[in-house]
This record gives sequence, C-alpha cells and structure tokens, in this order.
Amino acid sequence: MDDIAAVRELHADVPALTDEARSAARVRLQRAILQESRPAALSRRLMLRVAVAGTAAAAVAGGVVVAARRDADGDAPRMTTLSAAQLLRKAADKSRADGSGMPIPRNDQYVYTKTYITRTYVKSGRNRTWTDQSWTSVDGSKPSRREQYGKTYNDPPLGRHEVRWPPTAYAELAKWPTDPDTLLKWLRAPSQGDDSLAFLNVCQFFGVPRVMPPGLEAAAFEAVAKIPGIRIDRQAVDALGRQGVAVSYPKIYFAFIFDPETYAYLGMSLKGSGGDWEDGDFEASNGYREMRGLEEMGVVDRIGQYP
Repeated sequence: MDDIAAVRELHADVPALTDEARSAARVRLQRAILQESRPAALSRRLMLRVAVAGTAAAAVAGGVVVAARRDADGDAPRMTTLSAAQLLRKAADKSRADGSGMPIPRNDQYVYTKTYITRTYVKSGRNRTWTDQSWTSVDGSKPSRREQYGKTYNDPPLGRHEVRWPPTAYAELAKWPTDPDTLLKWLRAPSQGDDSLAFLNVCQFFGVPRVMPPGLEAAAFEAVAKIPGIRIDRQAVDALGRQGVAVSYPKIYFAFIFDPETYAYLGMSLKGSGGDWEDGDFEASNGYREMRGLEEMGVVDRIGQYP
C-alpha cells in the first residue's frame, strides 16, 4: 500500500474537519515551513494522522529551498499578458524540454546544494544575505549536513519508523504520477478539496533537495495551474537579482518565481517573521521577505564532496 492510499484509509476513520480546523492547519503548516529548525521526520503512523489534519507536508518542515536552473537563452519571446495558469504550463514545457540534467541518485548517496538567500526586513529595510551548502541523504538512511542561515547542523539518519513527506528517495518519487490531474488529487489528499493545502504541498514538494524523475516537476507546475485562484505578480526579483514573475495563492506566504522570457523556474519567495509562542498562539514580530535561489546542485557520494 502506498502512502496516499494509507492516508485515505486512515481518513475514513477520522471525522471531517471543520472550516476553522482546516484554516488552523494551513496556518500551522506555513509556520512549520518557515520555522528555522531541523526538518522534522514523523513516524509513518503519526505522519498519516497529521496528514488527515491537513499538515502532512510539515514532515519536512524547514527553510524552503528550491531547485533553480540558469538559462542563457535570451532569444525567447518576452512574456507580456500570460495568465498564471498559462505561465505554469509554459514552465512545464520548459522543464520537459530541458530535463533535470542530473544522474539518478542511489539511496546511499547525497544531494548537494548551494543556495543563495536574501532577506529584507519590512520595518527597517535592512538586508541580510547567506550562502548555504547542504548534503542531504537521498533516502534519509545516513546522516546529513546542512547550513541554515550560515549555521551548520548535523542531522542524524531517520529512525526505523520515520519517513519524509514528500519522499526524497528517487525510487519512491518514481511512483508519483506525472499526469497533472492525478498528481493534483494526490496533493489534495486526504481532503480532496482544499486547494490552499494542495498549493502548500507543492511548496513542500520542492522543499528538501531531491532529484525529480522525468516529467514530475513539469506535472507539479501543471497541477498548480489547475488550482483556482492562483495569481501572478510581474514585478518579482529572485535572490540572485534576476527579474522574474511570481505565481502565488491567496493567504499563502510562498510564491514560485519564473524567468519572464524563458519560463525557467528560478526559485521561491516567502514572507516570514520572528516571534514567540504565548498561551498556545504565535505572536509574530519583525516581519521579513525572503528570496531563495539555487546556485548549484549535484549528486555526490559523501558529505564534504562537491559535484
């Protein structure tokens, strides 16, 4: 039985969520993704129970990092009046045409990433930048090392009953559908109707470094294109200073950024804040906007090795 089928089976025994509970789950998920802490792994059973509440994607909660590819094709037509859905479909075509250019990783290998981050604080306008490097175990069976905002963390392997959601092992990702309609159903599971959670699941799908099987990244873009309410911002700039166009969803803190000429995927923007928990509620303060761009990605055999 695959994880999605298990989620649906468990969901049958759980009362339907109220609108208030579903909204609270969305808020918790966004805060978990933004939280500056080790990506937490959940036990399989606990992960499924959390998924029923609409927060399965928080299993790998941490700073969102997305795979960005540089593209030097300056002869492509400039995008002017495309809708968000049209842009995503063109980005999907671009993804299929380019391919990942990455070797198929073994479970005992690592995905290396070098990520550039810029953060601007809303009130003061102060800017901070980081260049983080990470070595992520492909299937979680080995220790990983990551830099997060300039600090180094050594993460232990996943436990016997722990899983990542969505998976990072290539063999598990290869089981995911590349038909956008089917993939959207998977991303909506178990609720089958909450589009904001589907959008957040796509954000988490790109969250932890992983090598995508052919067609899966493109299908993810096309699945988002089918979500009603997605919107476009033509004035975005990515972490590396490249002009971009952003696609977002109302009340979600994250947005995907694409090149306006080539439709290549550039990275992700997000909004966050500092703050503290007070009587069970999170009191936000010192808000900021953050941009992330991937400078380099590769598959290596050990921590400390470069592609």
